Parts: sequence; C-alpha cells; structure tokens
Amino acid sequence: VVEASSLSWGTRIKGFIACFAIGILCSLLGTLLLWVPRKGLHLFAVFYTFGNIASIGSTIFLMGPVKQLKRMFEPTRLIATIMVLLCFALTLCSAFWWHNKGLALIFCILQSLALTWYSLSFIPFARDAVKKCFAVCLA
Repeated sequence: VVEASSLSWGTRIKGFIACFAIGILCSLLGTLLLWVPRKGLHLFAVFYTFGNIASIGSTIFLMGPVKQLKRMFEPTRLIATIMVLLCFALTLCSAFWWHNKGLALIFCILQSLALTWYSLSFIPFARDAVKKCFAVCLA
C-alpha cells in the first residue's frame, strides 16, 4: 500500500482519522437536524448517510481506493456491502421521494446494523462470535 501511493503512512493515518471524524460529526449533526421543522427529514437523511459514507470512505486512506473496492465486493462481505449501499439509497429515497419520516428512521437503523455487520467482516471470527452470542442469548 505504501509503495503505491505518494502519501506517507503518517499522512494516511491523519487522513483516515480526519475523514472518520467528519463522518461521525455528520451523522451526529444529521440526528440533531432531524427535529428541525419541515426540512429536518431531508437534512437528517443527507447528513446521516453522508456521515456513514465518509466513515466507510476513511479506510481508503489506509488501503487505497482500488483495494478498498475489491475488498468490499469479496464474497465474504458481498451481501453486507449490498445491504449497506441499499440502505443508503433507501434512506435518501424515503426522505426525498416518499417523504416518510418513519421509514427514513427505519432505514437509518438498518444502515447502522448493516455497517456494523460489514465492519465485523474485517475482524477475523468476529461475525461468528456475534452469531454465537445471539444464539446463546436467544436460546
């Protein structure tokens, strides 16, 4: 990764942290803007979704864009990636075309769950541990 880029490792880490922090701030700002009269739903959908996109995009600084895309669409995380992208699109659709606040909130919750499942795919055996934990809790 370091050989393929002109950015130093320190610059990559700073870019990752900055992009991830911007993502978190946008998501939090979107949540606060949800309660603004009339335009709150639109602002929420845009900021929350943009925040999550920025958070995922922050790893581009660590891996590079091509490797990031290849890893996103590997068979082990293909379904999670599709769910995340679908939730992004459905959140924006529910806000701008369907004007349904409840549906936008549901899709944002699904966004968070899909992003969590996607993120766990990068940690060895993390998904298996979560599955076992839920199996024990539900048994």
